[in-house]
Amino acid sequence: MEIREIAGIAKKAALTLAGASAQTKNEALALIAQALQNNKDEIVAANERDLAQARQENLSKPLLKRLKFDQDKISLVCAGIESLIGLEDPVGRTVSALELDTGLELYKVTCPIGVIGVIFESRPDALVQISTLCLKSGNAVLLKGGSEAAQTNRILAEVICEAGQKAGMPTGWLGLLETRADVAQMLSMDDYIDLIVPRGSNEFVRHIMDNTNIPVLGHADGICHVYVDAGADLDMAVRITVDSKCQYTAVCNAAETLLVHKDIAMQFLPKVQTALDAFDVEIRGCNETCRIIHTKAAAEDDWRTEYLAPVLSVRVVDGLDAAIEHINTYGSGHTDAIVTRDKAAAARFMDLVDSADVFWNCSTRFSDGYRFGLGAEVGISTNKIHARGPVGMEGLLIHKYKLIGNGHIVADYADLDGKKFTHRKLNRECEL
Repeated sequence: MEIREIAGIAKKAALTLAGASAQTKNEALALIAQALQNNKDEIVAANERDLAQARQENLSKPLLKRLKFDQDKISLVCAGIESLIGLEDPVGRTVSALELDTGLELYKVTCPIGVIGVIFESRPDALVQISTLCLKSGNAVLLKGGSEAAQTNRILAEVICEAGQKAGMPTGWLGLLETRADVAQMLSMDDYIDLIVPRGSNEFVRHIMDNTNIPVLGHADGICHVYVDAGADLDMAVRITVDSKCQYTAVCNAAETLLVHKDIAMQFLPKVQTALDAFDVEIRGCNETCRIIHTKAAAEDDWRTEYLAPVLSVRVVDGLDAAIEHINTYGSGHTDAIVTRDKAAAARFMDLVDSADVFWNCSTRFSDGYRFGLGAEVGISTNKIHARGPVGMEGLLIHKYKLIGNGHIVADYADLDGKKFTHRKLNRECEL
């Protein structure tokens, strides 16, 4: 089937899906979770074939780790779907209500965006998370995953589509694209596609933005920082640093740079080096770091690098403001954390660091739609409009205004002596 035909079917499906009841959508999600478990052997076998091909092509260890989709990953995505089912239906929720005049009431109500195109990396679990989030929020979706996961993505899309349609979802609500040529065509389809979410490097996101008229919600690099302040509990700082870097290195919310206040550098750096050595993390340090601990020297590019690997750049800074300046200069606006006992320092950090997610005394790895209670995420946006941070259901919604009257016309309000607006706030839901 041609890509334009797939997109056209998705557009029609989106109009139907927007009116689907919460019960119907939840039944579809439950059937999808069950179908994934029922077809687990076929899914894992397809993934093994993708992994074998990837190893032949000498893909890096981080990419292989992202690509792996075994029984544990299936169980995790199914748990995410169960969590999604438990969330309140986001569509049709009244954001605000206003009486314009007696009998003339204005409601601002949430509604789906329409058709969302998502281009994501070689993570099959992302296909499940994105498609189910779109279903719950009433959106049709066109998905393009990494070519390394082609066989896994194909069977996952088939299983999800079939289960959704059994529950009454419209045909074509999910479309799978498989080639770069498909993506190029998708970028020209502003008559069918309402939003594109690209997940990848800054260069990739910029390429998408420069080659489409469709609104783009950018998920760029994850150059995340942990800053250990002079007032930090050093044992806590070690644990947070290790978790931020090592809990899963090949993800966008893993820490890539550690900033350390100069007053505690002599105490802290040897402690954290010992902890990181246990995970075979390569440290690349500034001149002061190299003076305190034996490590490789960092280059200027290291401060701008998303390693997605067991590598951590480390810099000793003069203080809080220097840490903030470093993050705002080299960071990607993703997730940054401060470790300190000083509440005022934490507040200043969280106010002035220009990132979507700012944390105090906790790991950067918490930056995640599932952990935020959003069900899952289509990506983590570093945009400053519409949605920012982990983009769950709320980020897949817009709103429409519903005005309910009883024969009201503007002419009655046009003259100075005419009727007057009351503009009185109402505390009620729109019942239509």
